[in-house]
Amino acid sequence: MLRKNLLTALLAQLSVGLYAQTYITNVTVADVEKQKLVPNQTVIISGELITKIQPAKTKIPTNAVVIDGTGRYLLPGLTDAHIHFFQNGGLYTRPDAINLQNKKPYAKEIELAHQTMEDKLRRYLQNGITSVIDVGATYSFLKQRAIFKDAAYAPAVYMTGPLLTTYEPKVYENLKDEEPFSLVKTVDDGIKMLQQQLTYQPDFIKIWYIAGADGLGVEQSARKNQPIIKAIIDEAHRHNLKVAVHATERITAQLAVESGADFLVHNVDDELVNDAFVQLLKKNKTILCPTLVVSGGYGNTFGQKLIMDDHELRYADPFQLGSLLDLKHLPDTALINRYKHWTNQPEQEARAKATYKISLQNLKKLSDGGVIIATGTDAGNIGTLHATSYLNELMAMRQSGMNNWQIIQASTINGAKVLGKEKEFGSIAAGKKANLILLNGNPLDSLANLTKIYKVINRGVVFDPDTLVAETPVALVQRQLNAYNFRDINAFLEPYADDVELYNFPGQLDTKGKEKMREVYSSMFDKTPGLHCELVNRIVQGNVVIDKERVRFNGKMIEAVAIYQVENNKIRRVYFID
Repeated sequence: MLRKNLLTALLAQLSVGLYAQTYITNVTVADVEKQKLVPNQTVIISGELITKIQPAKTKIPTNAVVIDGTGRYLLPGLTDAHIHFFQNGGLYTRPDAINLQNKKPYAKEIELAHQTMEDKLRRYLQNGITSVIDVGATYSFLKQRAIFKDAAYAPAVYMTGPLLTTYEPKVYENLKDEEPFSLVKTVDDGIKMLQQQLTYQPDFIKIWYIAGADGLGVEQSARKNQPIIKAIIDEAHRHNLKVAVHATERITAQLAVESGADFLVHNVDDELVNDAFVQLLKKNKTILCPTLVVSGGYGNTFGQKLIMDDHELRYADPFQLGSLLDLKHLPDTALINRYKHWTNQPEQEARAKATYKISLQNLKKLSDGGVIIATGTDAGNIGTLHATSYLNELMAMRQSGMNNWQIIQASTINGAKVLGKEKEFGSIAAGKKANLILLNGNPLDSLANLTKIYKVINRGVVFDPDTLVAETPVALVQRQLNAYNFRDINAFLEPYADDVELYNFPGQLDTKGKEKMREVYSSMFDKTPGLHCELVNRIVQGNVVIDKERVRFNGKMIEAVAIYQVENNKIRRVYFID
């Protein structure tokens, strides 16, 4: 009898542990559907679901986890409705855009994409993004996503198979399971290739609707290929799969929607759309993802005029971010100068500005006209870094004239609508998934407050955002190198300990303390516009990182070795060998 009572008590304790609730108290809840803030609420989470929302004064069980929401704002987790895991965001990720395979073979880049998928997912969650939609993957990534299906640290991943397209860049041909494109030449091809994807259970289908690559004019090419587009969409719908379409011209977007497209993953940027186009999208309930910043990522990288803010310098993959500056020192100067010259020509700059302006104007017209807008970055493309580029996209949407509530809706409930899952997540309501972000600032005052995350809650599990991505000595060193090259003094000093010591090897103390470093390096950054440090070689041994560097300084090239010692996740000592 005693044994039975002990077992019953043990089971009861286990039950309490398994079903212990989380209470977020005294919090201001963002009702994204009604566009209002509801203060002084208590939100109760049981398991993976929100179970109740009620006024702040409520009795809390003794075994509950309590999070104080006083002065804080609770929002649904964000959705990035347009990313690509097969692309890393750095310089070497799109050899069809710039072919640098003599420096880094594409096979190595793909291998890296697989190796860093978990890191990407952790960075998304760190940035409050609890759902991502990969709009154009490969069979190998469709297989790999299963690893993260139940991982609390990973956003929910929704994914297409390879992009069905009437044009395929040659560099991607014959890559088998790593091929991101399936070349479709006929209606029968389209149906057959879609059916091949079904084995891998994609969440929906993606079409890359490229017009003009066949040598015909854009409209003639688009109309010639429309029967293929429509056949793919019809076949997808027959299998209860939604279809996303890449269409940047008004004619391709129009024909795609007329053919039944559910989701346009780019905005029209070749002409201003008319009222009939707006009504077409609205009538068909087609959702639009504007992806405003991705083109600028290419232009700013190739033109060597990148600007990175403190948020990206701190939270982006530091190695991919650093690679974007490699054009400043790679040896193929003819190729690099050709890209730089073409990108920075006044005519090309004027075209890029005009295209961007059209995109902004079209977004405002479509949003005002009642078309559903979903936020997406096209992250993974050159210069559009996974997770951290999200804020840049939000700021661009704001530039179009959309207000903060509209942008928050686009980033939450509308992302769920892309998938037809708005009853499951995307807003804060009883019965919905507990995918939430608790902010230290009001995002209606500034969208930048969406990065001031106190807690991330994913599938009911509570995370401190800074614990999601492991800090490593080599990442710290790379971050300070990136900030050095961008001459950003605050981001440069962030990885250093307050009492850091800089030595001339072997032991002559040169500088002590972060504030002294600020004085010395601020002056250097201000007076040396051409400053650039190339990493020649790197050795990592435990908490020590040894970099061989080549620094361009006031027209001179200086080679040196820097030995970084890391303690308590900060750079504590540096030894310089000239």
